[in-house]
Amino acid sequence: MNLGIRESLPTDDPAIAAVVTEAFGQRDEADLVARLAHDGDVELSMVAEEGGAILGHILHSDLGVVVDGRPVRAVALAPVSVVPARQGRGIGGRLIRASLDLLQARGFEAVVVLGHPTYYPRFGFSAALAAKLQGPFAGDAFMARELVPGALSGHVGSVHYARAFGL
Repeated sequence: MNLGIRESLPTDDPAIAAVVTEAFGQRDEADLVARLAHDGDVELSMVAEEGGAILGHILHSDLGVVVDGRPVRAVALAPVSVVPARQGRGIGGRLIRASLDLLQARGFEAVVVLGHPTYYPRFGFSAALAAKLQGPFAGDAFMARELVPGALSGHVGSVHYARAFGL
């Protein structure tokens, strides 16, 4: 597999919409990606590409996070998409790792995800770390990862998702 990971370009938008729709079996997530982009809330969009074909996509959007009254520079991870024929081969993991590295290099302090509780912990996400963050989600599927050690330390916090999420 000669897979490349790179930031997406505006010319990738139709292929990204197709990948996201195919991965989720519906257009809801692709529509979310388009709304986030339209609203200017995308912080990072990356694709996995092989032979000129886009096989996967990851998006990180603005996320308002405050812990003990202190703002934290954070993003929401959503969605991660891989075409069904290539799922289970590490493409999603490569997208997640590459995006976390780039976000850290760009000075982001934390990432929050609502996702599968047995998948995301392998990338350092923790439901315990997110438990103090009040918002529209809670439980084992609501997880956070610090990109800067101690970024989420404190007693109580809150999260505010971009308008496109409709929360």
